Amino acid sequence: MTEATPLPSHAQAVVIGGGLVGCSILYHLAKLGWTDVVLLERTELTSGSTWHAAANIHGLHDSTNISRLQHYTMGLYKELEAETGQGCGIFQPGSLYLAQTEAREHQLRLQAAKARYYKMDFYEIGRDEAERLHPLVDFDGIRCIMYEPQGGNVDPSGVTMAYAAGARARGAQIHRFTPVTATVPQADGSWIVETPRGSIRAGWVVNAAGLWAREVAALAGIDLPLMPTEHQYFVTETIAEIAAMDRRLPSVADRDGEYYLRQEGKGLLVGAYERDMRFWAEDGTPQGFGHELFPDDLERIEPNMMRAIARVPAVGEAGIKRVINGPMIWSPDSAALFGPVPELRNYFCCNGIIPGFSQSGGLGLLSAEWMVEGEPKLDMFGWDLARYGHWAGKAFTRARVADQYANRFKIHFPNEERAAGRPVRTRPVYAMQKEMGAVFGLNYGWEHPLWFSAGEEPVEETIGFDRQNWWAPVGREARMLRDRAGLIDISNFARYRVTGPGARDWLNALVANHVPGQAGRSCLAPLIGRRGGIAGDFTITCLGDGDYLMIGSGMAERYHKRFFDAVPLPAGTAWRSVTEAMAGFNLAGPLSREILQGLTDTDLSNAAFPFFRSARITVAGVACIAIRVSFTGDLGWELHCAEADQPRLYTALLDAMAPHGAGPVGSRALMSLRVEKGYGSWGRDYSPEYWPQECGLAGLVRADKDFLNREACLRVLQQPAREVLRVLEVRAETADATGGEPIFDADGKPAGKISSGAYGYHVGKSLALAYLRPEIVPGTGLEVMILGRPHGATVLDGAPFDPVGRRLRG
Repeated sequence: MTEATPLPSHAQAVVIGGGLVGCSILYHLAKLGWTDVVLLERTELTSGSTWHAAANIHGLHDSTNISRLQHYTMGLYKELEAETGQGCGIFQPGSLYLAQTEAREHQLRLQAAKARYYKMDFYEIGRDEAERLHPLVDFDGIRCIMYEPQGGNVDPSGVTMAYAAGARARGAQIHRFTPVTATVPQADGSWIVETPRGSIRAGWVVNAAGLWAREVAALAGIDLPLMPTEHQYFVTETIAEIAAMDRRLPSVADRDGEYYLRQEGKGLLVGAYERDMRFWAEDGTPQGFGHELFPDDLERIEPNMMRAIARVPAVGEAGIKRVINGPMIWSPDSAALFGPVPELRNYFCCNGIIPGFSQSGGLGLLSAEWMVEGEPKLDMFGWDLARYGHWAGKAFTRARVADQYANRFKIHFPNEERAAGRPVRTRPVYAMQKEMGAVFGLNYGWEHPLWFSAGEEPVEETIGFDRQNWWAPVGREARMLRDRAGLIDISNFARYRVTGPGARDWLNALVANHVPGQAGRSCLAPLIGRRGGIAGDFTITCLGDGDYLMIGSGMAERYHKRFFDAVPLPAGTAWRSVTEAMAGFNLAGPLSREILQGLTDTDLSNAAFPFFRSARITVAGVACIAIRVSFTGDLGWELHCAEADQPRLYTALLDAMAPHGAGPVGSRALMSLRVEKGYGSWGRDYSPEYWPQECGLAGLVRADKDFLNREACLRVLQQPAREVLRVLEVRAETADATGGEPIFDADGKPAGKISSGAYGYHVGKSLALAYLRPEIVPGTGLEVMILGRPHGATVLDGAPFDPVGRRLRG
């Protein structure tokens, strides 16, 4: 079958894929004013994963921004019906969330606190009320029950067709039976999208191809870390109790039981993410696949079914009416692969969406904002496809997807590090650190030490919402650095070399601060986003005329490429990543000068080597770039060397430290140390959502020069701060803030939210960095919702450690 309408020759955007997400993106592009947009679908709309989805909708998520995205989606469906006249099959009888464990109760209470903060409906109810809402559930053994009145489900095809109808009504075109055979980049940044029916020149290409995302991406020469699996749910025959009711039952989220359950017709739908999972089409999704299903294999989900039957006995008494076993496609962390591909111009991806019917509207809106306005309003770095690089190959993706699927309903605890698929990227000292007792985390594929086990300390870490078994070892490291010295591996930082006659001009055109022109000088410099927020922060060091080292967030290396490429390079000038070619350490603490001086002939006195100066020095025979700076807020030097020299430098430094009772320190202690100093970190405390004056970086913005997104930055600087980053002392004894916890004032009104939190071992206080309403002054008492329960807190007047920088600059 073929589409009769001829293809247009041009379009502002061509969306590839006519499933739920593709139609949502098309609708939102048209809604934001891009009416010259086209969707191409190789067969019928809803082919692939959309048509057979269980289509549950829920609002709450551990990530605040994803909760906001999901609530937008839930509210959009009724608006779509009213706008288009196309029914979306909306059922919203509510959802019951059950906690069988203390950890799940902590998770649900924290989500309820966030819901209260953002004025979303999600609250605790008693057993009597729960039994009235859902009389078929046995609530024995349930610690706490939360209720979400807007929870429910929709009709998969109805929603997709409503998006399509809304897009068409705004001028967008949809062409079915039009497979894309090639996407060819053009010199001006546009694309030629080829099909058997002709070609379209597109300003943007949008890959929303669902199960075929890998194949569509390959047409543009890119690999996406995605892997399909089978997924099953079943629907029971009619259940007499349900047939006798004059209302619809709420859905049940019993995630400790590892199943989901809701009403379907006069029966129940039960789905599971089983441990004995199955991959499908590992080497490529068949082109002819569409509305097919796999053979039933209920034995694999039998343990989940038995838990569902124990909780809702009626499931076991009813026959099975039908079984759906269809494909889903996953990213390594089960979150969307979202955003423009950094290596390509005007190529956008929105792939790997699992709870699509809870997220489709928000993803469509943010996608459209990114393309039309240059940046989404919400910080979505956690879903940005740039969080993965070339290191996320097939073996890593397969292992992570298996772990994500089998543990779909497992709680993602703060600071949790999952082992699946690791290690991927290691440095030469990895084996040495492992022998020294290092417990490793994953940062943009790199293994890096979180903490070091010593003596009788545990060698593996536990996970949970409260303080875990690593709390004491991390405290030992933090106190060691503050009292004597510590050595932190900072090889996971991103490093760039900028060289050529126009190096300084290019850097000045990129970042908001003045870039030094004299060798041995360094500066801190913010990168500004399209809406005037903080897109990054860098340490930039002048090594010589036309030669610079720039250091930034390691996890944001691919993300920042988009910004670097937005500034034209002067003739003869280039930037390149040297992250893989270089390694580094931060030697910090009051004895760091004495220790380092014993390994180098360079004068390290404060007069000869003051704070924020740099030099090429030799340390124990190893050539290093030394920068007098430390993210700990203490006296210290960053030492950057060739990767091959890393073991020699590491050994020499550790040997020199040992007589002083000093040694290695991991990133968990660094978190504590920087929070004591009140230092923000990009990705936690700094993001495009926050303006320079809100996060304390306005002093690094120079209005007397031009830089990327300068006009947007100056506009926001003229506005009053919406929130201000401050330090809190929290009265907590068993758990510390980790980020995302809402804060309320004495009147119970929202006061702000935590961006980072840690125990300050040197000052002996539980601390947090938080964005607060600007009128909240130091000394104000607040309540922080740690574990979902109020913990008293006081706003501090500055950093609790070395607030005037005597140690740092001494």
